[in-house]
Amino acid sequence: MASRGAPNRLGRHLGLAAALIALDQLTKWIAVRALDFGERVPVIPGFFDFTLVYNRGAAFSFLAGAGGWQRWFFTGIGIAAAVFIVWMLARHGSQRLFAFALSLILAGAIGNVIDRVWQGKVTDFVLLYWRDWHWPAFNVADMAITFGAALLILDEILRVRRAR
Repeated sequence: MASRGAPNRLGRHLGLAAALIALDQLTKWIAVRALDFGERVPVIPGFFDFTLVYNRGAAFSFLAGAGGWQRWFFTGIGIAAAVFIVWMLARHGSQRLFAFALSLILAGAIGNVIDRVWQGKVTDFVLLYWRDWHWPAFNVADMAITFGAALLILDEILRVRRAR
């Protein structure tokens, strides 16, 4: 059963997610208008560039070359994940680190779902590299998912330690 302040906590968590979704969409909009496809603009030469690329797949371009069905497959997964996360936030919103992590993941999932629905692909614009090594380009939504996942791991480690 949810505690008395749960709706207010849920609103804060959803508000954070909404703000991150807006930031994600704004930065993608700026990237599309400021960069040509494939153009690289060094920010920290030898380490960090802005670039404009699109991903029709999932993380690391998984299934990017599939025949188009992956657009709706990954959209469905994103929507299902978002519904599950909102349910988890409603039930466990008082667990601050856990709920914060879920809010980040929710924002990232929805940010990339918006791209898939409107464009059929996800806009990426951040490129990290060193010498011949390149991390796949990513965006604010991807950063939110990554940080959220790391915080979930931290939350679980802390929970296990407290239980000892």
